[in-house]
Amino acid sequence: MSDLPALEHAEGVHRIGSGKIRELYTVGDDLLLVATDRISAFDVVLPTTIPGKGKVLTGLTAFWLDLLGGIVADHRITTDVDAFPAALAPYRDALRGRAMLCRRADVLPVECVARGYLAGSGWQDYQATGAVCGIALPAGLRESEQLPHPIFTPALKATSGHDENIGFDRVVELIGGELAEQVRDLTLRLYKAANDHAAKRGILLADTKFEFGLVAGQLTLIDEVLTPDSSRFWPVDDYEPGRPQVSFDKQYVRDWLSEQEWDRMPPGPPLPPPIVERTRQRYVCAYEQLTGRPFSGWAGIT
Repeated sequence: MSDLPALEHAEGVHRIGSGKIRELYTVGDDLLLVATDRISAFDVVLPTTIPGKGKVLTGLTAFWLDLLGGIVADHRITTDVDAFPAALAPYRDALRGRAMLCRRADVLPVECVARGYLAGSGWQDYQATGAVCGIALPAGLRESEQLPHPIFTPALKATSGHDENIGFDRVVELIGGELAEQVRDLTLRLYKAANDHAAKRGILLADTKFEFGLVAGQLTLIDEVLTPDSSRFWPVDDYEPGRPQVSFDKQYVRDWLSEQEWDRMPPGPPLPPPIVERTRQRYVCAYEQLTGRPFSGWAGIT
C-alpha cells in the first residue's frame, strides 16, 4: 500500500502501522508520521495517487500547529528532514514536505469532532432524530446550515468502515469525566480559533476532527490537524444553506466515482487524469488560501 521507499530497512527504524493515507514508523523513542499521496473514497483506497497530496496534509498540519500552539501542546518535534535522525538521511528527498517526527503518545480512543454547520453524518443524524450525538438542535434546520453554536460530537474510530458517532456520556465511560471535559473544551476552542482564521481567508470550517493523546501525562494534540482529509472547508463566496456545498477536498473524486458502475468494494477504479489534476488543484488551493503562502515554498518544493 505504500508509495514510499522501505524506510524500515534503515537502522533503528520500524514500520508499525499503515493507514489509508499514512505510514507510521518508530525511530528510536520517537514516531515518524509520513503522509502518502494515496486517496480514499467510500472507505476504499484507490489505485491512483494525487501528486503532492501528502505534502499538502503535512504542510497544513504544520501551519495549524504553529497557529494554535498557544492553546494546547502538540506532539510534533520537527518537519525539517535535515533535522531528522541520521538513519533517515538517505530518504530525505522522499520524505521532504510529507513527514513529521513526533513524540510518542498514549492515544485516547475517541475522535474529537467539532461541528459548526450541519453536514455529513451530522445532517443524517439530525434528519432522523432532530439531534446530533444526543445534542438536541432546533427544528427546521437545513442541510449545511450554521448551528446556533459549535457542538462537540465525538466518535469511535472504526477499524473498517465509518466511524461511530457517540454521546458525551460514552466519552466519560471511555476516558473519565475530567479528561472528557478537557478534550471537549479543547476541541471547541481549537475549532473556534481555526474557524476565525479560515473566515478571514474566505473559507468556512464546517466541521473537523482532532485526536489527542497523553505525552508524559500531558494532554497533547496529535496526528493531522485541520486538513482537507479531516475537515470540511467550504468557500465563503459559494456558501448557500439548503444544499450540499462545494468543498476543498476529494469532491471531484467522489462525484466521478458515483457515476461509475462500481460496487464500492476494493479495488476501486483508476482515476482519469483530469479528475486527478482537478483534485490536486483543490488540495493545493486549500493550502494556499488558508496559509496565504505559495505551495511551492513548502519544504523547498519545486
